[in-house]
Amino acid sequence: MNTKDSISYVHEELVAYMQLAHGRSLEIGKKTLIMGILNVTPDSFSDGGRFFNPKYAVEHALQMVEDGADIIDVGGASSRPNSIMVDENEELRRILPVVKKLAEKDVLISVDTFRARVAEEALAQGAHLINDIGSFEMDPELLKVLCRWQVPVVLMHNRMQVKPGEAYDDLIADIMMDLEQSIAKAVAAGLKEEFIIIDPGLGFGKNPGENRLLLKRLRDFRKMGRPILIGASRKNFIGKTLNLEIDERLEGSLATVAIAIMNGADIVRVHDVKESARVARMTDAVRLENG
Repeated sequence: MNTKDSISYVHEELVAYMQLAHGRSLEIGKKTLIMGILNVTPDSFSDGGRFFNPKYAVEHALQMVEDGADIIDVGGASSRPNSIMVDENEELRRILPVVKKLAEKDVLISVDTFRARVAEEALAQGAHLINDIGSFEMDPELLKVLCRWQVPVVLMHNRMQVKPGEAYDDLIADIMMDLEQSIAKAVAAGLKEEFIIIDPGLGFGKNPGENRLLLKRLRDFRKMGRPILIGASRKNFIGKTLNLEIDERLEGSLATVAIAIMNGADIVRVHDVKESARVARMTDAVRLENG
């Protein structure tokens, strides 16, 4: 953060308080934060259809909070490979009843969207931050909404135009450069830099080896001075590495949680909240040990 009175140090780690919409805040750095994934879609790659009904979606979200989720990330438009993106009216129809009910339950809500209108209406209904897979490119109007609200955004690296067989010149340097350009764009438009969380974008335009290298080199991103979110849960690179289908990737996903935390992640975005929260607590105990 930029203000001195919002910074302290615990075990030589930066602890900052990030202001959210509607007067809420996140304490970043004292412990790893757990972001529980809530897909209110019929076609998401891992749990599509299970929580399409708003009643079941809310029940699942509250269970994730009980299991240790600090934030619930609500998504109404699947971004899985080869999916057909629904229009914004359908996305709104799916998420707004869930956002409204969770806000009434005092749950911290992130909305997984790249669309300006969806972000605007979700924030109005009680959402606290936005998770943008589009790096402000998929809907340029989104940045205007974020500036108007002055709320945090997860800025995910997404170079989907990289095709199989193509290579980055330097994976880590290229991703950092892309993220820095997006941050500069946001700041120039009027969004405070302290409201930006970075996500290197595991699985988006990277092959399995590149995803593994990203996890190994994650600490390099600390020099950017922004909180880091990692979303590896059940992703294809885990399946490719272990030769396992989606419903068999729990252990691989938990391994990525521990690796990401040890290498500098502040927030982990996961499907399996109870198990991931336990791994995070144990990993934090090791990471923060000062004896």
